[in-house]
Amino acid sequence: MRFALSAEQRELAASVHALLSATDVPAVSTAWAAGDHAPGLDLLGKLTKIGVAELADLPVEQVVVFEELGRHAVPGPLIESYAVAPALGLSGVDSADLVTVALPPHVPYALDADVASAYVVDGDAVCLAVPGALLTSVDPARRLFEVRPGEWVGTAEDVLDRGVLCQAAQLVGLGRGLLDQASEYVTRRRQFGRAVGEFQAVKHHLANVLVALEFARPLVHAAAVTGETRDVSAARVAAADAAYLAARAALQVHGAIGFTREHTMSWWLLKVRALRSAWGTQTWHRRRVLTSLRSR
Repeated sequence: MRFALSAEQRELAASVHALLSATDVPAVSTAWAAGDHAPGLDLLGKLTKIGVAELADLPVEQVVVFEELGRHAVPGPLIESYAVAPALGLSGVDSADLVTVALPPHVPYALDADVASAYVVDGDAVCLAVPGALLTSVDPARRLFEVRPGEWVGTAEDVLDRGVLCQAAQLVGLGRGLLDQASEYVTRRRQFGRAVGEFQAVKHHLANVLVALEFARPLVHAAAVTGETRDVSAARVAAADAAYLAARAALQVHGAIGFTREHTMSWWLLKVRALRSAWGTQTWHRRRVLTSLRSR
């Protein structure tokens, strides 16, 4: 069966892409990492106005949006606010109300717990979170807080897969963003009187990234349709590997300058590095796929 996005889904992606393209997202990320959340909250408010927060019951549309959010490296507790919180029956996100959720052991820390309404899912119990120490992350825009369960607020079914699915889409988007930047760079940088992108070795590197991303995207879309644990984990593994390949290739063609704080590409590189081990490790997700196949 051939899976393709509908015209409406493509229009949704285009709307989110247009909004984010008109925003200096690296500047928003810099402000967010420094503790100035005003630009980020303003951006999330604009996303809410175009309906991004109303997609909790539409997983395919949700992954379409998260791919664009990843493509532009938007910071903040996006998965928690747009996907996990609605599934738990918690408050949705608007311009002044973010939600962050810790789901130990695979999501042990709460993102931006000092600016968002924080919760902890302990088994099937949903509790208010009591924030603790601020921890460092390889991605400076990921502000992680230790949390412990506080007041009980309700019960909920397992929502880990909803977060993993959106993270897989976000990783595909990050890979796309890195490929876009690398492709643009090699067309304008010149060596030996030719654009770097004309060299066969460079073409092969970027073509491998494109193939990996194009294989990962339909897995993410299929997992959104089926909702099966095996499909979600398989999509996450493929998406994380593709994004990591994109990060390596983008860094290779840019050189060391791409990893410096002065270069905006570093936001994409560091976010891939951080998300590749978030919401469960690659090993854990591969084990889930293998266990599912053995039980058939």
